[in-house]
Amino acid sequence: MAQTINQLLNKRSILVLGFLWLASLFSGCTANVIDSNVEIPEHKWTYRNHIISPFEIKDNSKAYNIFFKLRHTADYKYANLYILAHFKDGKNKTTRRYQFKLAKNDGEWLGSGSGNIFTYTFPMLTNYRFPHKGKYEIEIEQNMRDNPLLEISDAGVLVAETQSR
Repeated sequence: MAQTINQLLNKRSILVLGFLWLASLFSGCTANVIDSNVEIPEHKWTYRNHIISPFEIKDNSKAYNIFFKLRHTADYKYANLYILAHFKDGKNKTTRRYQFKLAKNDGEWLGSGSGNIFTYTFPMLTNYRFPHKGKYEIEIEQNMRDNPLLEISDAGVLVAETQSR
């Protein structure tokens, strides 16, 4: 009986260690510099409510992908979203305007849905190389005609190293 319990414990230990090893492989594929998500109060995104994401680049020899993350409810009334993204490195500031398509022409949402919430991750810059090591900031503001913009639940920024192959 004791031998059977030891065999089960050894098998279980091997399975747990194998799972942890696999999990570490998958989580180590890309290193996120920042993965921010800011809740929008009362689902009303105003012009003044900027999403500010500071981060630090420690290795500017690597390429990075920068994404805008968004979640909205099914009651959002537009098929798209315009934002202004301000990229800051302390001294310099660059602003770009982005339009993201959220729904097909027939009104079907393009994001992944969970109940009444739809989630998106949109690329803003791909294979981007930061000019120097140091502190950076990305500031996002909504750029639609409505103020406040209703039914936006949260927004954020993801900066991740590109995957080497």
